[in-house]
Amino acid sequence: MDFIRKHQTFLIGNYAPPAIEIVRGKGSHLWDSQGKKYLDFTSGIAVTNLGHSHPEWIKQVQHQVELLAHCSNLYSIPEQVRLAERLARKIGPGKVLFCNSGAEANEALIKLSRLHGEQGEGKRTKILVARNGFHGRTLGALSATESSKYRKGFEPLLPGFVFCKLNELSDFENAIDDETVAILVESIQGEGGLHVSSDSFLQGIEKLCQKNNLLFLMDEVQAGIARTGEFLGYQKSGVQPDAIAMAKGLGGGFPIGAIWVKDSSSSLFTPGSHGTTFGGSPLACSAAHAVLDVIEKEDLIAQAKVLGDYLLQGIQKLAENFPKKILEIRGRGLMLGVQLADEPGELVSILRDNGLLAVGAAGQTLRLLPPLTITQDEIDQGLKILRQSLSAFEPKKIVP
Repeated sequence: MDFIRKHQTFLIGNYAPPAIEIVRGKGSHLWDSQGKKYLDFTSGIAVTNLGHSHPEWIKQVQHQVELLAHCSNLYSIPEQVRLAERLARKIGPGKVLFCNSGAEANEALIKLSRLHGEQGEGKRTKILVARNGFHGRTLGALSATESSKYRKGFEPLLPGFVFCKLNELSDFENAIDDETVAILVESIQGEGGLHVSSDSFLQGIEKLCQKNNLLFLMDEVQAGIARTGEFLGYQKSGVQPDAIAMAKGLGGGFPIGAIWVKDSSSSLFTPGSHGTTFGGSPLACSAAHAVLDVIEKEDLIAQAKVLGDYLLQGIQKLAENFPKKILEIRGRGLMLGVQLADEPGELVSILRDNGLLAVGAAGQTLRLLPPLTITQDEIDQGLKILRQSLSAFEPKKIVP
């Protein structure tokens, strides 16, 4: 098709050639340039949590465009200050720094840990991170990501990261030494295959950090903003990290990232120590306000839990019907992963042909991330397409 030829002619090939060209979205659906309609179980990879073209989001963003889109952080921005206050009320006493993406948010966490490591005698720089984690594509965030799939060709990366096994507290505890400054984990590993950090594991990490004067850092870029049935995924465990990275769903489709930092560590960044041209612009913050408004008005946190359980039950029934194709189901809320008997690429293609968009993840995992505004009827439609597609999916690997 012509769009594929132009894509390959004018865009750098860091992405595979696209199979379809998306031109419009409404609610839980997308349409391609050929007029075909798709049920969207990707949400732009956990970004469009309100679905596409939500009227309240459009209204607020349009209004802000007419007032002021950008002025830089040389000045106080009312929308930014109010957004920081709203986030602090949802998370806890602390302060917020805004940026533009999840990778930038995690870079800020890494820099925060360096500042923390300068306190006291010597200089601590080592950060413990979980295997299978993913924290972004910038060199610092990539250094905290173990997979060779992302690291290949970009070494040497930033030193000082030690990889430990998720949910094995002793592995983290044994890795702590005099150079360790922080522990960084995700509440649910999105790219890594939808592995969930257990409540007891996160509670143990919190105690380790308190005992050893380490920063407890949470990456909530994909699991955050109401997707798991909590505002941020870690909140189910009852812990309180020292700093948290957010992005993706926070802007509902407009780029915005942020870190929240507990009051005790919020003074580590001083004037001139960190900055961003676009972070926390009036327009970006307006989009985030719209997201928070809709989450609150439509009670999307509770809805994510209820509909997530409904979707999970539907997938569990499919697993009973396709035991040699579905090996395990992981995740929480509307962030679910289906581990398959083979890589998910073929099934993703079959699903797309049948009108359902989904995305793969590590560990032979199909990732399902529908918008938080999805209806039960739309979930039923998705499950019907998934059943139809699983019937046509033929794994190359044989499961006994």
